[in-house]
Amino acid sequence: MSERSNREYLHDIQEASRRIATYTAGMTEQTFWEDSKTQDAVIRNLEIIGEATKNLTNEVRERYPEIPWKSMAGLRDRLIHNYFGVNLDIVWQIVVQELTKVSSQLEIILNENNL
Repeated sequence: MSERSNREYLHDIQEASRRIATYTAGMTEQTFWEDSKTQDAVIRNLEIIGEATKNLTNEVRERYPEIPWKSMAGLRDRLIHNYFGVNLDIVWQIVVQELTKVSSQLEIILNENNL
């Protein structure tokens, strides 16, 4: 099994972010609460974002401190270990307030580094 590169992990994060945006496009918080399939899809992709973040080298995380790497990885742990008590209010706030910012920052990183 070959080791994956930072580039691949960054693309994983970007793809998971895009999927979440697609799944939640046009949704309100109320419709999100009523749609368990979308909740599951969003949570799964947040887990992917966190896992990919954990696999990035320290060099990448230190070079781009404006991205909340630690929070992203920590969210994955909370989602995995507290699967029975996931706070959907927090999940929704991440989707509407944080994900677009992180995705935009990642796009800049990928473009700057020709990744």
